[in-house]
Amino acid sequence: MKDREHSEAETQKMREELCRRIHDEKVAREISTIPEKDWEQWGDNFEKPFREGSSSSLGSREEGVVRVYFKGLVSEENVRGQNVVLSGIGVAICDLGDNLIFEVSKSLVGNDTSKVAAEIKALIEAFNAAIALDLKRVVYCCDYYPLFQFVSGKWPAKQRKIAMLVDQVDLLQRKFSYCNPRLVARHNVKFAFKLARDAIESQSTRPAESGSRRSLNETCVICLEETDASQIFSVDGCQHRYCFSCMKQHVEVKLLHGMVPKCPHEGCKYELLVNSCQKFLTQKLTETMQQRKLEASIPVAEKIYCPYPRCSALMSKTKVLEYSRNIIDQSEQSGVKKCLKCHGLFCFNCKVPWHSGMTCNTYKRMNPNPPAEDLKLKFLASRSLWRQCLKCNHMIELAEGCYHMTCRCGYEFCYNCGAEWKDKKATCACPLWAEDNIWLDDHEEELEDDDDDDYNSDYSDGYYY
Repeated sequence: MKDREHSEAETQKMREELCRRIHDEKVAREISTIPEKDWEQWGDNFEKPFREGSSSSLGSREEGVVRVYFKGLVSEENVRGQNVVLSGIGVAICDLGDNLIFEVSKSLVGNDTSKVAAEIKALIEAFNAAIALDLKRVVYCCDYYPLFQFVSGKWPAKQRKIAMLVDQVDLLQRKFSYCNPRLVARHNVKFAFKLARDAIESQSTRPAESGSRRSLNETCVICLEETDASQIFSVDGCQHRYCFSCMKQHVEVKLLHGMVPKCPHEGCKYELLVNSCQKFLTQKLTETMQQRKLEASIPVAEKIYCPYPRCSALMSKTKVLEYSRNIIDQSEQSGVKKCLKCHGLFCFNCKVPWHSGMTCNTYKRMNPNPPAEDLKLKFLASRSLWRQCLKCNHMIELAEGCYHMTCRCGYEFCYNCGAEWKDKKATCACPLWAEDNIWLDDHEEELEDDDDDDYNSDYSDGYYY
């Protein structure tokens, strides 16, 4: 925590220095446009104090443009008699006069040997540094032609990992009011090149460590515990890194809420991949995550479940129709279809096991009442005041909180009357909450304090089950 406070203080000092530099340059340009006679007459009275009037820090930052130089290197080095591949990045942020404002020299952790990936990661590091300095207008200088084509949108990235990194660059560019790439010669980025080279040399000349300190440790930003690098998980695409323990808890909470787990970094939208998460998930959690992915990939109107209790597989209506058309020799009007998982025959119209020898109308006349299990569920829902989502038909119970409910499918409605919420606003006149659902007695508060905060962090409104 002390290191972080010191880092934030140093960053604030750099921001102040940058604001003063931009302010002074702006004032100097303004003075240069004043005629000599006017300057002789009232030049002694001219003043533009820092952070006052039109020369405030915000206005200066909005008008000032800085240059961003970056370089990512991958090199094979001889370390203690063994040839290893090392990578490093260098970032230099300068003003328009190429006076250095900020620099970064950093090694890349991992065994990635892609030159393109190293270059993009260097650019991402440069953008993050510019954002930390509160810069709004940047020109980033690139000497690597393929990367310039990628970030300019002229070449599509064919490799999945490179495509995800380019997408991250695109998202970071949107945080600037002005952000423009410029293709430059290799010698123009020599300062960033030197910083990247220094990062590689610092790895190759690092003394060998003995015993338990031989492995590389890394601090997880969630639990703040120092963990072996082999137990650190890197999210595909955004490259945010967290320890296995924190990632496992994060995924469990999201799966419990019926959601597809995403990167825990605030504002990051990258979804976690099942294959990557197998490193820290149990077999049961892996299967649950695969199921959540499947549920999210199929639109609500396309979902259909196998009616056989031992299967109950979730399927897409379109895939069921295509699969059955190729296997079952029936007309398009026939309701008989085949499950993709258990291969059992069922009626597509009635959503029941196939009623051979009778039409759908005949079956409905002979079975006018729903199954006993459905009747029991509806009776329990009525007695417990549960509500059913109109979009995906999931049963929802209000545990605590207001009447604004958000189902796991994304549908929002009023728990009191069932009316839909649109644009985060109610379409009914019901009260927003009942005090019995908001206030907890002392005993309940003690129990609540003992629960894991992560299970309550995702929803400020009503909860669902």
